[in-house]
Amino acid sequence: MNDVFKRGPKNLITDVSGLLVGNAQNQIIKSGVSVLYGVNPFLAGINVMGGAPGTRETDLLSPDKIVQMVDAIVLSGGSAFGLDAASGVTDELKNKGRGFPTSAFPVPIVPSAILYDLNNGGDKNWTINPYRKLGTHALNSVSKDFKLGSIGAGLGANTLNLKGGLGSSSVILENGITVGALVAVSSVGSTVMGQSPHFWAAPFELGGEFGNLCSFKDYDSQQRGWTR
Repeated sequence: MNDVFKRGPKNLITDVSGLLVGNAQNQIIKSGVSVLYGVNPFLAGINVMGGAPGTRETDLLSPDKIVQMVDAIVLSGGSAFGLDAASGVTDELKNKGRGFPTSAFPVPIVPSAILYDLNNGGDKNWTINPYRKLGTHALNSVSKDFKLGSIGAGLGANTLNLKGGLGSSSVILENGITVGALVAVSSVGSTVMGQSPHFWAAPFELGGEFGNLCSFKDYDSQQRGWTR
């Protein structure tokens, strides 16, 4: 794979021209929001998987719908409460005049998805849903440069045995097209192989981005252990 692809200059989704990312978080509730923003409306599709997905405005991304372009995509902690982050983003975009043209005024298109982080020890005893304001702050902080890890939607994320978080990467294909990814991981399962430090994605690392702990060849699938 390393012979075919190379990392983008920032190794972030913002290596794709026209995309910006903003994060906002609240250390008291240990949760946050990440916004992927398009300088111009951009084409989007959707594939929803999992046993308990939480999404907003994703049905309109099906290919048989008349709305195909979106203004932003929101990733949020907070389980179902986090869906309100898109309301803050939508209001702010309306103020900017962004959105799908209608006979009244442009309506911002902001699909969103949430992760579960309610049991991470933060104070969730709020009386006013905090995610709407976090969505606004995240949108207003968008940039080509942004931090990864315990920030934004990844602040309160956890996995089976490691801290979860926000991740991003990019690759440049042989034809010059840049492909980027932005993900907030809060998984029930483990992100590493057994008790090893090797991520499941390690064989696909570029430039040692996972610490050069990269090969399946060292893993004995029968013994479920490492040979070195």
